Amino acid sequence: MIGSIRKHSSWLWWIIAGLTIISFVYFMGQAPNRNGGGRAVGDFGTIYGHTITAQDFQRAQGAFYLYFWMRNHQWPDKSAGFNRDDMDREVYIRLLIDGKARQLGIHVGEDAVVAAANDLLRSLDRGGQPVAMDKFVEQILKPEGLGVADLQNFLRDEIVVQQLIQVYGLPGLLVTPAEAGQLYDRDHQEVSAQAVFFTASNYLAQVAVAPAAVAQFYTNNLAAYREPDRVQVSYVFFNVTNYLAQAKTELEKTNTFEQYVNSAYQQYGATEFADAKTPDEAKAKIRALLYRNRALQDARQVANDFANAVFAVTPAKPENLAAYAKQKGIGSGVTAPFSANYGPEEFNAPATFTKAAFELSADEPFAGPIVAADGIYVIALANQLPSMIPTLDQIHARVVQDFRSYSAVALAQAAGTNFYFSAAVQMAAGNSFAKSAVAAGQSPQVLPGFSLATEELPELGERASLNQLKQAAFTTAPGHLSTFQANGAGGFVLFVQQLLPLDTSKKAAELPVFTTQIRRSRQSEAFNLWLQGEANRELRNTPFFAKMTAGAAKQP
Repeated sequence: MIGSIRKHSSWLWWIIAGLTIISFVYFMGQAPNRNGGGRAVGDFGTIYGHTITAQDFQRAQGAFYLYFWMRNHQWPDKSAGFNRDDMDREVYIRLLIDGKARQLGIHVGEDAVVAAANDLLRSLDRGGQPVAMDKFVEQILKPEGLGVADLQNFLRDEIVVQQLIQVYGLPGLLVTPAEAGQLYDRDHQEVSAQAVFFTASNYLAQVAVAPAAVAQFYTNNLAAYREPDRVQVSYVFFNVTNYLAQAKTELEKTNTFEQYVNSAYQQYGATEFADAKTPDEAKAKIRALLYRNRALQDARQVANDFANAVFAVTPAKPENLAAYAKQKGIGSGVTAPFSANYGPEEFNAPATFTKAAFELSADEPFAGPIVAADGIYVIALANQLPSMIPTLDQIHARVVQDFRSYSAVALAQAAGTNFYFSAAVQMAAGNSFAKSAVAAGQSPQVLPGFSLATEELPELGERASLNQLKQAAFTTAPGHLSTFQANGAGGFVLFVQQLLPLDTSKKAAELPVFTTQIRRSRQSEAFNLWLQGEANRELRNTPFFAKMTAGAAKQP
């Protein structure tokens, strides 16, 4: 699904800053196209009777690349989560939208593109240091085979999408005040309830750990104990905090730094820093983010110099990393073995770190610099461990712990099920829920009022999810018991006492914003339904649809 330009704190991550609208207008006539993947050739199908050309496909692909980068801060083919089929789907959706715009006679003029560029490029500014468009093209777009034309195409696509949302999402705006009020009541009507929780930890002492039972449990769950392919890497970490002081000094030297801070506050203060109590506090947050991003840039430069020196050592051996780090007085470390699904346990590594680690080999033992939120990594291969299932003796303690946890959950759930039936009988005889619970040796807990709109309920702890509690509460009639609700912690039985009266003054204050949110949500849903219908019909004449259909046919 193609969305509009998202204004978020990600604007602080852009590498190039201060693109001026004048330079953008100047480059409007200079339009290199994406060709990084080679010129597209072959049959691309038809949409709305229009034959898709290689140029059409390349145009949409270039716009998608920019869309992906702006959303994820990396190019698609360098992202661990990149999927070629996902990209092709998005490209064809862009082609479909372009075709519909052509059908409807929607034309996005240069003034609209310039205005959109002005909004976007202001968000790319870092530290009040403007750079020319040619530098942006040279450093950011050109290495990926992109040019100003791709930026123009992306902006036109986004403007067209917004116009189509206004047209095909119109039914979603037709939410009457009465309907909005009913929806508000549904979401905010609180319920009063009591619960009895059956937590597995309370039943651990009852679990008998017999060797034969543990061995059988291990045998029955062999697949769960299989260790995936794992790697160990040695690493050198360039922590962003080591460069903050220098970054602060350098940024504050510029005459335009405070001007930029003020501009950023005017543009983003109300949305990105809404938690700030005063303008000065918001500006302090902006400065802190700018300091950190400049420090991250400086750390990357140092890491890059370090990596170049290590990679230049011959012969290329993994141990060169730690040796050079020691020579330079820089600390290094070695991770414990980790899988591709979870990454290192020692620190919160980005997906690019894990992806790079699993691409290391004896011939290519190094990777980096790898950018993380808190610094830069340079890594080397330390060990590769193939998939295997440890023997019971090797992981006996772990298996025993798993067996005890599994058995305790089963005991808790059996107790909860028995309680439900006994409480139902007691209450049918006229006893209260509390009295029925006490008679069964349980302690009922009175929960604070909650509604479908409630976002957190600390009283639950880890005993149940809030969604599970809501599901039980709002599918059970007031004055009745829910059935036993099982979960990984054990489960619970809920007694729904009554629906609580709505706070009418709160409703009156919140209803206007709630109504706007409902209308926007319905508008988006209506547009998505339209787009889905168009895609299901028009993409039938494309090789992408044929590929997806063939893939689905192979599924068991």
